[in-house]
Amino acid sequence: MPNVDGTKVAVLLLAGGRGLRTGPGLPKQYREIAGRSVLRHAIDCFVTCSLADIIRVVIHPKDLAMYERATEGLRIYPPINGGAERHLSALNGLESLVSEAPDVVLIHDAARPFVNVSLIGRVLDGLKSAPGVIPALPVSDTLKRLDSIDNNIIETVDRTDIWRAQTPQGFRFEAILEAHRQRISDLPTDDAAVLEQAGLRVCVVEGDEQNIKLTTPEDFERGESILEKWTTEFRVGSGFDVHRLGPGSSVNLCGIEIDCDMGLIGHSDADVALHALTDALLGAVGAGDIGQHFPPSDPQWKGAASHIFVEAAADEIRRVGGTVRNVDLTIIGERPKIASHRAAMRANVSRLLGIPLERVNIKATT
Repeated sequence: MPNVDGTKVAVLLLAGGRGLRTGPGLPKQYREIAGRSVLRHAIDCFVTCSLADIIRVVIHPKDLAMYERATEGLRIYPPINGGAERHLSALNGLESLVSEAPDVVLIHDAARPFVNVSLIGRVLDGLKSAPGVIPALPVSDTLKRLDSIDNNIIETVDRTDIWRAQTPQGFRFEAILEAHRQRISDLPTDDAAVLEQAGLRVCVVEGDEQNIKLTTPEDFERGESILEKWTTEFRVGSGFDVHRLGPGSSVNLCGIEIDCDMGLIGHSDADVALHALTDALLGAVGAGDIGQHFPPSDPQWKGAASHIFVEAAADEIRRVGGTVRNVDLTIIGERPKIASHRAAMRANVSRLLGIPLERVNIKATT
């Protein structure tokens, strides 16, 4: 399903490399950092931001077992095998998306596990006016060119207008697919170079200093520090909502319509469970309550589907740099009985929030 503005967004994570500079052991994308694989951290960045319609990982043919362990519980597109070089892996991934016909594609290095929703948003915004967009940071250090034999300095390089490229790099899908198919350079260092060689414009948006690529053992140490900062603050929000029963033949609970001999009365679709969840999410970041954001006095919310409220509340959390980790809902009522609907309700909340199913709990009492 396309995003709100109608743009269908695909994400390709390139995870087929061997990571030799990291040292002996597993390929770096499958090494753990803060208890989870680098690849899982990278995927979670895109799952939780809810801006991607398609997420697919390009892997080395020998890594399927490690990939399956790293992505257990995630509902993303099945992986595709990469090629002998990075650009060939990117092409394989792009070709695998042809039948899905995305409007734009974000190509991301799986070894960059610290991308955030603001950075992704900047890249997507840039694609409204250019066929290619990359995040980058200006070079602040003095640059020297060396003699590769004895390491003597040959010259000082002018760093004016020199930027450090990052990923995800965003492209209009048809443009980057055709550019890769007609590739000129034998070993382009990134996908933007492929589009540049095709004569198409690539613009730059502001990158992020924390969006580092894990390459050396020292990078992993820095990555641990970044994750420690990200995870040291925990917040909890609570929500409570009540709706009267009235005439009707069904009720909406957690976005699932359930047959009932009465209905819930409300200005929107009266999904009391999602309303309570919305208040809990807003409360965790001090963002008021559902009535402030979606007042019943506003006619635009009459009959509105309550998933809109939940998704907006989750966006408030991401806007301040937070992540929804888990939710626990208790539904109090004599009817309808929800036991047979609980699995569908959990799955829908998991999808709305972009979190694994095992982090959603729904229980009921009379």
